[in-house]
Amino acid sequence: MAIVDTGRVRLHVQRTGPRDGPPAAAATVVLVHGLLTDSLASYYFTVAPVFAASGLDVIMYDLRGHGRSGRPPAGYTLDDSVDDLEALLDRLSVTGPVHLVGNSYGGTVAFAYAARHPERAASVSLIESEPATEAWAAKLGGILRRVLRELAYNEPGAIAWITANRGHNTARLAKGAARLARETTLARDIPASRVLTEDQIGAVRCPVLGVYGGDSDLAELVPWLESALPDCRTVVVPGHEHSVLVEAAGKVGGHVLALIRETIGSGRSRAPDPGGGRAAAGAGGTAGR
Repeated sequence: MAIVDTGRVRLHVQRTGPRDGPPAAAATVVLVHGLLTDSLASYYFTVAPVFAASGLDVIMYDLRGHGRSGRPPAGYTLDDSVDDLEALLDRLSVTGPVHLVGNSYGGTVAFAYAARHPERAASVSLIESEPATEAWAAKLGGILRRVLRELAYNEPGAIAWITANRGHNTARLAKGAARLARETTLARDIPASRVLTEDQIGAVRCPVLGVYGGDSDLAELVPWLESALPDCRTVVVPGHEHSVLVEAAGKVGGHVLALIRETIGSGRSRAPDPGGGRAAAGAGGTAGR
């Protein structure tokens, strides 16, 4: 475990890599988790060990306010999350293009980082996620208002119901989510975030993978995502909803790893330069499923 002070917030970071060499010699994958009840643990116990065993330098961290990271009272817009990721990679001296993997809100952060820093994004994998649009902000606003109303400001009754119907572990996570929503500006900041334009979304030219549960409403994004991005492929995993990362980790991790290997093999990305140089991510290819 490591705590990295980015100058903005203290972030809990886990880094693991290939056993046969230093992380600097490997391609880097950055794993970004979702909101409220999530943390880097959702990767630590699913796909991170497989990625590391395959020879990747794996970085995962708790978003501000989550897990063991610092919890400032304010500063939870999407831009704040991208600023945190940018500062973290700078603190870790990761200068070359990275493979970004984001689950739920983490995918929105990963995509926004790629839009801001195209030269530092080798690929983006969106797991049950989408780029930040006006529709995304409106949807998140509705979800977070419900979290405030039904959980944060009604914690005793909500936790009692969750304990009885979902078990003690889920109730423990819900308590943490209630405190985060009640004690910070997260629920107001995220819906008010600056979103991306169609041109900014289409300008993300690195390979993008979308992985969705077949029973999730986000699977409806597949046609739009493929049409909006110049190099996009999608996978729909039947029989799963929003928790597809945890429930079908082998399938999800396999598709992400295949994209990363394809990108490395095509020469569109390379490992970070030990001398500190910045490698440019190449342009993408043809969209398709």
